[in-house]
Amino acid sequence: MKTDQARSKVVVGAAILSGGRVLACARSAPPEVAGRFEFPGGKVEPRESETDAVARECAEELGITVRVGARVGGDVTLGNGWAVLRVYLAELVGDAEPVALEHRELRWLGADELDSVSWLPADEPIVKALREHLTHS
Repeated sequence: MKTDQARSKVVVGAAILSGGRVLACARSAPPEVAGRFEFPGGKVEPRESETDAVARECAEELGITVRVGARVGGDVTLGNGWAVLRVYLAELVGDAEPVALEHRELRWLGADELDSVSWLPADEPIVKALREHLTHS
């Protein structure tokens, strides 16, 4: 039996870790969420794995290569159930630094700085799970 989540689109995000900090990205659009922070990512394309989508989105949005790890947090339902957000831990590969190709601003945040930015509501449960991960790693 199929569930509603199985029929939902999947949106992935990347919690990119480096030096005990995570990368937070400020949206540039649409206007109602511009300036709010999120984890980079986007929709999983047909016939694409979730981890491949994370890597592709990081390359497109930030110009970086990442190694995708385990999930962080649980599924977050988006927009009246049209999609589910799944966030994965990721680490930078190589020497390239993230560049804000599609975002207004990028910030590296430690566990004690996670509340210093205004997160999108969908990312808040992930931030909570990530705080525990950053504190215990």
